[in-house]
Amino acid sequence: MRGLIHWLETRTGLPGAIQHFLYEDIPASSGWHQVPGSVAAFLFMVQMFTGIMLAFNYAPTPGEAYNSLRFLVTEITGGKLMRGLHHWGASMMIVVVVLHMIQVFIWGAYKKPREATWILGVVLLLFTLAFGLTGYLLPWDNRAYWGTVVTTQIAASAPGLGPYVLRLLGAESGVGAVTFARFYAVHVLLLPPLTIGLIAVHIYLVRKHGVAPVPSDEAVPPKKFYPGQVYKDTVAIFVTFLILFLAAAFAQVPLERIADPTDTSYIPRPEWYFLFLFQTLKFFEGPLEVIGSVVLPTLAIITLFLVPFIDRTKLASVRQRTTAIGVVVFAAVGWTALTAAAIRSTPPTPSQNVLAEGPVEKWQQLSPVELAAIGYFRKEACNSCHDHDGPAANLAAVTTKRDAKWIVEHLRNPDKTSGKAMGNVALTSAQQNALAMFLTKLTPENASQLEAAPAFAVEGAMIYQQNQCGVCHTVNGVGSKLGPSLNGLSGRRNREWVEQHFADPQKLSPGTTMPPYKFSSRDLDRITSYVLALP
Repeated sequence: MRGLIHWLETRTGLPGAIQHFLYEDIPASSGWHQVPGSVAAFLFMVQMFTGIMLAFNYAPTPGEAYNSLRFLVTEITGGKLMRGLHHWGASMMIVVVVLHMIQVFIWGAYKKPREATWILGVVLLLFTLAFGLTGYLLPWDNRAYWGTVVTTQIAASAPGLGPYVLRLLGAESGVGAVTFARFYAVHVLLLPPLTIGLIAVHIYLVRKHGVAPVPSDEAVPPKKFYPGQVYKDTVAIFVTFLILFLAAAFAQVPLERIADPTDTSYIPRPEWYFLFLFQTLKFFEGPLEVIGSVVLPTLAIITLFLVPFIDRTKLASVRQRTTAIGVVVFAAVGWTALTAAAIRSTPPTPSQNVLAEGPVEKWQQLSPVELAAIGYFRKEACNSCHDHDGPAANLAAVTTKRDAKWIVEHLRNPDKTSGKAMGNVALTSAQQNALAMFLTKLTPENASQLEAAPAFAVEGAMIYQQNQCGVCHTVNGVGSKLGPSLNGLSGRRNREWVEQHFADPQKLSPGTTMPPYKFSSRDLDRITSYVLALP
């Protein structure tokens, strides 16, 4: 072991660096009040780890992001736990970083020569809030979408810079794919490396100037960082992670219905740590709104940066820092009052948490093309031959898969492709293509979808495809975005409204390009039931 340590020391210097780090002198007054800094660094590592784990199953595009996240928390082993750790960890990190700033402020640890350490701490606080702000949109549910709409509107109110900020956010034409891409890039690609670099410099400055002592420490011998302070940091980290784990395991993180830009009745609300700002805006209406949205937050941030230069008095004990304690108490009371007022003023709305609605059936996750293909399969009675006991191969169990081109040719001319007699298939070219694409994905695991999919949904999907509804609408991320997504329609409209909208779209949606549809009573029942059953 000594030989290995000597080899590492001469080649890397790592053992000596660790020893220097652990046995550095710290003031005798150091103790529990200094653990928030270590806890904040630990929580950032948790966020990095859980973010990477989530990214393995996350599709960073609107629509697909929602579907992949829902799949992650309902199907992937440990997915719900990872999302819970990431979600609640973000809130805990903001709490701990703020507590760390409060501790430094009350103890006066920003004074000379630690001004740069404080300034970096303020930047890290802003980065922590930026993580929360950019990550808010990534689930792409109604809550995320409309909360981001409010955020971009606030940013657009900046005097002179509003249009440029809006362009930078990719929200000139509203929150959409460009906005999503830029928020994702900042959240995943830009902020993490910058934060890691700033944390490293911050820790270096703390080590360079040392932990701020109390005035009476000069006559008391210092102590070592290890083992006393390491023990306190370890206990604090353990307790923090225990609370975080219990929250992730037992407190469900809601996932609302997929983002719907047409759902203007939705009442947006930001995350809890931004509610105070949301409430502040209510005191400034019309032309004065810019004061609450831009001026006051900017002044608060500038004041934080200037704290070391405003307070240039000598370091004093905590008991003598009554002004600093008063400022913290005043800010805490103001923040609590504004947050409580924002919560009280929020009108009650029905829950849109899709995770509380029970598991989604497999057929509900299929695209309209795939679900309609099941209908074509049934219509042509393919299972009369291609079944477990049928004369032809069981299509789900065959080991040699054919591509879609071969299947289409087989449907058109079976004698040529296989030399076996098969009846004529009365399907259009588009229907043949849809059936062929579905059969290429057929496996023993998903073959049960053929039997489990209810007739109303299959027939409704066939009508949906026949009338080319996907030209304007999306279902499960497939289709066009010219019209609203139909996922979660049952949470926005009732059956009577949907049926009337098919018959006379202009009456209920003035200006829409959707034509009226003269469905038979059976077809109207099937397609209405299908779109209302979409998750």
